[in-house]
Amino acid sequence: MGSEDAGNVAEVARANEARGIVVGLPLSLDGSHGPAARKVTAFCGRLRKETDLPVYTCDERMTTVEAHSLLKDAGKSPSRARGVARGEIDSASAAIILDIYIQSN
Repeated sequence: MGSEDAGNVAEVARANEARGIVVGLPLSLDGSHGPAARKVTAFCGRLRKETDLPVYTCDERMTTVEAHSLLKDAGKSPSRARGVARGEIDSASAAIILDIYIQSN
């Protein structure tokens, strides 16, 4: 997650006339900020420098587990996800994160 990535995200948000950007924050199970969460927090700082849009973080704990469950219920087999299947899990997780954010506001 470098500055180029932040610029790309900001550009996609502008192109799609977004009103804000929601980023999943990978907190540890106990709610603490481990290395992954610190990396995302730094990325959000770079993203805020690239855009005037508000950047929100959303706790993403357990979203991958929920995505696996939803895909399995839909007849997919995400347990050995690689390539395209991994993209499906990531997309489902992103949708869950966005839903969590929307429900909380």
